[in-house]
Order: sequence, then structure tokens, then C-alpha cells
Amino acid sequence: MAARSLRGIFAVYKPPDANWRSVRHTVATNLLHDLNASEFPLPHDQIRFLPTTSQGVNGTETNLTVAQLPALANHPRVRGPKFVGLRIGAGHRLDWRSSGVFMLAVGSGNKQLSYLQDCHLTKEYIVHGSFGTATEDFSDTGRLIEKTTYDHITLDRLERILAVIQGSHQKALITYSGIDLKSQAAYELACRGMLRPLHKSPPIITGIRCSQFSLPNFTLEIQCVHETQQYLRKIIHEIGLELKSSAVCTSVQRTRDGVFTLDDALIRTDWKLQQISSAVQRSQPRVAAALREDSWRHTALSRTAVSERCPVPTEAEP
Repeated sequence: MAARSLRGIFAVYKPPDANWRSVRHTVATNLLHDLNASEFPLPHDQIRFLPTTSQGVNGTETNLTVAQLPALANHPRVRGPKFVGLRIGAGHRLDWRSSGVFMLAVGSGNKQLSYLQDCHLTKEYIVHGSFGTATEDFSDTGRLIEKTTYDHITLDRLERILAVIQGSHQKALITYSGIDLKSQAAYELACRGMLRPLHKSPPIITGIRCSQFSLPNFTLEIQCVHETQQYLRKIIHEIGLELKSSAVCTSVQRTRDGVFTLDDALIRTDWKLQQISSAVQRSQPRVAAALREDSWRHTALSRTAVSERCPVPTEAEP
């Protein structure tokens, strides 16, 4: 059954200047259309005995003749659509201006999506900025409030600011990870790249670097958790202030959300039953692996907590 193959998580590409709710609605509409077109059987014929009249020697006679007629009980126009709604859940939201990887879940995949979000996996963004102006909402389309010079800004000065930002957020990551850095569990988690917040936390930047610099424009690659796109725009604004100038964000694109990357995100022309079903099947092994890793992470943290509450006694010196 085609509907069963949709139970899971997949990713679509949300274009800029589009609401995430409209994206979800479009996907749901396309799926309902394709499901109803594929699930209905073709009308079959049935044998009916139809009365006919004829003139005989004794007058009008009624006879039964065998006829093959289409059975209309299962016709779509008689029965109506088989599917009238789908339970489609949305992952981490993208605001109206932003674009990129946007997770969706169908049916029982909504429970998996909730578990996956509780893993607090890292997301990656490509953020474009421009020096020299400041606006009320930190974007290039907001109301202009200031113009500044930027000729004094160099790549070396920008990278020093980025290093300070990453260093301060690394301390926050350690704080919210809920783990003792001197423990074996901390070492194992760090080696496997699984050091992340244990619960909900303020936005934390786990990595930030400048990938392109050509005044007044620059591009940052940012890895973070628990962020919003507006928070990333504010980071661009604060970088401009730290460099004795001003800056606005020109675009925000999410390139990875947990186990999903841009290569997994279906573009609008692929928001159809067959493509989405294939995407769900391809994602299942990676989603399952991420959930297993997070279960191992919680087990390691539990062992650390137990060892701290119940330290191993040492032999007394003679």
C-alpha cells in the first residue's frame, strides 16, 4: 500500500520568501492527490439480468437477458476520495526569509521526528552578510538606521572576532552538556563528536568560520544548536559592531539539519508520492542510527552520574 511507504521522515528544500506552513500544505495536497489517484481500483464490470419485453403469440411477454454493465459503487465520483487528510509534522522551522533543509514527517514518523529533535543534533547554515549598514531587524530589507565605513575591516580582524565567539560558545556547550570534562564519558563523547546539550538551552554556536571575504560582502559557515534564523542575523549585526562598523544579513540558508543535508532535500518539482516515498526509505537507516547513538550518549551520561553518586572506595593506607 502506497500510504504505508510514507510513514517516516524526509526533507524538502524550503525556498526563500515562503512560509513553512505553506510548504507543508503543498506537500500534503500533492500527496493526497497522488494517493487518491493510485489507490482506487478501476471500475469492474458486473453481470446483470435485465428485463425485456417482446410481443408473442399470447401478447406482451417479459424475458430476462444477460448484460455486462460497469459497477459504479467504487467509482471515485460515487465513493469520493479515499484519503482526505494526512498527519504531517514539521521539524525545526525556517522563517519566511530563510531557505534550506526542512524536515517533515508523515504518520508514525511524527513520533520518530520528536525523538530526533530530542537528540539536539547540530544544524549548519551558510549566512551572507554585508558591512556598512545597520537596520532594525538586522536584514538587508529592514528599515535603515545607520550607515558606517568599513574600509578598515580585514579578514584577519574578522577571524579573530569569530574565534572569540566560538570560544565563548564552547564554554556554554560544556555547561549545558551536563557532563564532567574529567570523566571517561566526556572523552568518549568528544571523540565521537557527540558533545551537545543534554536538554533545551540558549542558542549555542559549535563552529563558525569565514568562507568568503570580499568587502563589503562576506560569507560565514555556522554550526549551531537551538538557534533561530533571527539569532543568526543578530550575530552578523554584532560582528559589525565588534569591528567598529555595522553589518546586515543578506541571506540565511540551512545546509544540514541533523542527518539531512541539501542532497536529501527534495525540490518543489519532486514533492510527489513516488519521490517522497523513496526519500523516506532512504532516510530510515540514518534516522535509526542517530537514535541509537543518542541512546548510547544517554547511557554514558547515566554511568557518569552513577559513578559520581557512588564513588569507588579506596583502600585505607596502613
